[in-house]
Amino acid sequence: MSARLPVGVIGVGALGQHHARHLANLDEVHLVGVYDSDDGRAESIASSLGTTAFGEMDDLLREVEAVSIAVPTPAHAEIGLRALRHGIPVLMEKPLASTLTEADALIAAAQRQGVQLQVGHIERYNRALRAAETYLDGPRYIESLRLAPFQPRGTDVAVVLDLMIHDLDLVLHLTGSVATEVRASGLPVLSPHLDIANARVEFANGAVALATASRVARDRVRRLRLFQPNGYFSLDLATGSGEFMRLREGWQPGTGRELGDVVERIVLQAPEADALSLELQSFVHAVRGQREVVVRGEEGRAALELALRVADAVRTPPLAVATH
Repeated sequence: MSARLPVGVIGVGALGQHHARHLANLDEVHLVGVYDSDDGRAESIASSLGTTAFGEMDDLLREVEAVSIAVPTPAHAEIGLRALRHGIPVLMEKPLASTLTEADALIAAAQRQGVQLQVGHIERYNRALRAAETYLDGPRYIESLRLAPFQPRGTDVAVVLDLMIHDLDLVLHLTGSVATEVRASGLPVLSPHLDIANARVEFANGAVALATASRVARDRVRRLRLFQPNGYFSLDLATGSGEFMRLREGWQPGTGRELGDVVERIVLQAPEADALSLELQSFVHAVRGQREVVVRGEEGRAALELALRVADAVRTPPLAVATH
C-alpha cells in the first residue's frame, strides 16, 4: 500500500494547527486541506503548509478518506456526525463530546458506517508511559497532578473535561477496571466553570486514584505516580522522563545498609518521538487496517463518563451530618 492517504483537518485553532502541521509532514499522508469557521485562519494555516483552505466543510469531506477534528468541545458531536455520515473515519480531539448522549451518537454513527472513531487522548503516547510499559503490572494506587497557567482556550468546559480527563483516561487504561465511587471538590476561579478540582476515585478491582487538575497555576506540571505490589513509578509527563523503583531480587528483610542495597532504581527511557505525531500515525495506520484503533470511541466515552461523574461530585453538596 503505497498511495498516500487523503486526510483533512477541521478546526485549525490552537490545537488543530498542530494536527495539520504534523499530517503535512507524514510521508504516508496527503493533507488535502483544512476547514475552519474563521476563513482567514484557515487561509493562513493552509498557505503556511502548502495545502488548500476549503470554504465549505462538506466540500473537504468529499475529498478525503479520513479527518482530524479539533473544534471546540461543544461542536464535537455536530461536526463529528457530519463526517461520519459521509463515511469518513474520524480522529476526534478529547473529550469525545460534551455529553454521554452525544458520545453515544458518535459511536453509533461510526458503527453504522463501519469506520474508525479514535479519540485524541494524547498522553497514551507519552514517552514516559511508553518507557514504563515494560514494567507495569496492575497499579493499585495512582496519583496525578496536572497544572497549567490560565488561558481563555478551553474555558468553555470545566477543568475536569479540559485537563483532568487526560489523567482519568490513563487511570482507566492502567487499572483496567470500572469506577465504583467518586468523591471530588473544586471551584471556579477565573471562568464560569470549574478551574481547579481534586478527585478520589475507587475502582471495582480495589485500585484507588487521586487526581488534581488546575488551570490557574503559576507553572505547568504533569506528573504521575504509580504504586504496584512490586514497585513504584515516578513519571514526569511534561519531560517524558521517569524512574521505576523496585525491591532488589533476593533481598531479605533486615539486610543491607543503604537504600541502594534494598531498592533497584531503573531510569525509564523510550525513543524520542512527538506524541501528537505518534497519535496521528496510529490513526492513519488504523484507517488503513494496519493496526487497531488505540483509543476507541468507547474508551473516550468511558473517560468522559468518569469526568462528568467527577464534575457532578463537585456540584453535589456533602450529606449533612446530624449533631446532637
